[in-house]
Amino acid sequence: MSTGTLALFGSGETSSQGRKIHDYLMSRLGVSPVHVAMLETPAGFQPNADAVYRKIGEFMEKSLQNFHPQVEYVQAHKKGSAFDPDNPEIAAVLTGADYIFSGPGSPTYAARNLQSTLALDCITTAFHDGATIALSSAAAIAAGSSVMRVYEVFKAGADLGWDNGLHLLRLLGLDIDPVIVTHWNNSEGGAGLDTTHCYVGQERFDLLLGMLPNSAPILGIDEHTACILEPNSDTFRVMGAGSITIINGSTTTVVPSGGTFPLHLLRGFIAA
Repeated sequence: MSTGTLALFGSGETSSQGRKIHDYLMSRLGVSPVHVAMLETPAGFQPNADAVYRKIGEFMEKSLQNFHPQVEYVQAHKKGSAFDPDNPEIAAVLTGADYIFSGPGSPTYAARNLQSTLALDCITTAFHDGATIALSSAAAIAAGSSVMRVYEVFKAGADLGWDNGLHLLRLLGLDIDPVIVTHWNNSEGGAGLDTTHCYVGQERFDLLLGMLPNSAPILGIDEHTACILEPNSDTFRVMGAGSITIINGSTTTVVPSGGTFPLHLLRGFIAA
């Protein structure tokens, strides 16, 4: 059985860097038109979830015309609702897609509403059939083994802690299960507020490291940057404007754009 490509974006899926990365990923598919499935789950709690993802879909249609993207929207918004991720009609779009994208929203909401669902099963099926899975921002965080409570901490002052993630990389058969932190180098807070490490800042992130329920490696992805694992490869490629940072035990590895890193850096625990 073949496998697809996995791309994890730190942010910027509709930026100029994001366009270049999507272009690279779609060119590797070798198909036209490219059937794109937009998975809206991370923003499912928002009244404008449809509009959030349609904006990204329209960007792809306009900016990636060489691949004639045909975009469908997967309204898998909430378990137990009319837009349930377990609804076969909703989830079926994922199985037939060449390119599955998910991004903006809440990582904890995404993980909670995709865990043990048909939609999640369809993503893994599509990957093993050769599809590209491209996850950005909240969706990329949700894919990891543990999930930062970004909205809850940064917006509402909730206690620091972690929730269970989707363990998606392990489900895809990659034998790795890192914690994924996007917006790693965010600087929106300016000089007066540290918003790195996905808005929680270095001080709170250091506390979070001590709260992790296991010894999973951390994969930090800068904004407007992606790391890409292609079929039959054991090496991630870094593309975009920034770098990726891997924290595995007491070892920290930084890989700039244009570089690569072996899969084993995200596997298990590396002793000092």
